[in-house]
Amino acid sequence: MIIDSHAHVVVPPESYKFMAELVASRSNPSFPPKLTDDAVRVAGQTIIDLMDRVGTDIQFLSPRPYMQMHSVKPARVTALWTQHMNDLVFRTVTMFPTRFRAVAGLPQYRDTSPVNCFDELEFRVKEQGFIGCLLNPDPTEGDTLPPPGLGDEFWYPLYDKLCELDIPALIHSAGSCQARESYTLKFINEESIAIHSILNSPVFKKFPKLKLIVPHGGGAIPYQMGRFRAWTVRNGGEYFDDQLKRLHFDTTTYDKHALELLFKVVGPDRVLFATEKPGTGSAVDPTTGLDFDDLKPVIESIDFLTEQDKRNVFECNCTRLYSRFKF
Repeated sequence: MIIDSHAHVVVPPESYKFMAELVASRSNPSFPPKLTDDAVRVAGQTIIDLMDRVGTDIQFLSPRPYMQMHSVKPARVTALWTQHMNDLVFRTVTMFPTRFRAVAGLPQYRDTSPVNCFDELEFRVKEQGFIGCLLNPDPTEGDTLPPPGLGDEFWYPLYDKLCELDIPALIHSAGSCQARESYTLKFINEESIAIHSILNSPVFKKFPKLKLIVPHGGGAIPYQMGRFRAWTVRNGGEYFDDQLKRLHFDTTTYDKHALELLFKVVGPDRVLFATEKPGTGSAVDPTTGLDFDDLKPVIESIDFLTEQDKRNVFECNCTRLYSRFKF
């Protein structure tokens, strides 16, 4: 079984129209989106065709992060758009139940407490069977000072809710309002900041059952392990490698050397197979003729991974972490 734990819906043209109306009107008035079953089916089939081409059995679908509009005023714009995207995810999963599982977007808004997300999250998990959610460390999207780091008490109510619902959160930034930082660079920067903030806090002492996944290979952290090891030793802290293994990571790096480093640093038992396909990596590598995000053969070619390691990465790590996942 090949489970792609990190993927996003293909957005139909009708949804883009709804987005434009929301932003242009600032949700006043807001018009109910008109999204037909045919539009959902065509978008979903686009993903399935790609999955079949590369041998993926199941994808975990969530809203497209850079389109979450967490910084767009007023908050109702974000709320309505998040509901629409979660509806799209749910309808896609319902239409193709053997190929997809649902991961929720949260209606986070700028520096507002994440408590405002609870109603949407509980509805999706308890009523519609969603198995996880996205967590954006900077809902201001770089427009102003962000909320405190993910190690701060600001986030504790959300962590408590995640533990109560027994679902993982995928730490995934959204858009970027800064010209000096593309959204794809912001992803990496925010993931690196998130790891440092969480591991230099009592988060896992207060929430020992909290399940957090850092995508894109953990941002820049594995590449800079020497600095963080030295920093923790110098300050009398727990060895950084041991701290890091409280988190989980995924394989969306699109580079064999980076993946090898990730496996060596955190261990294959902490890494989930993921591609984001279709997404940033969906371009052809001129050196191989394959898409950058065709990662299954890349992982299979890493000779120091055992067959059990590979099975864990492709399937078992994911099914253990996502306790609400059902075959």
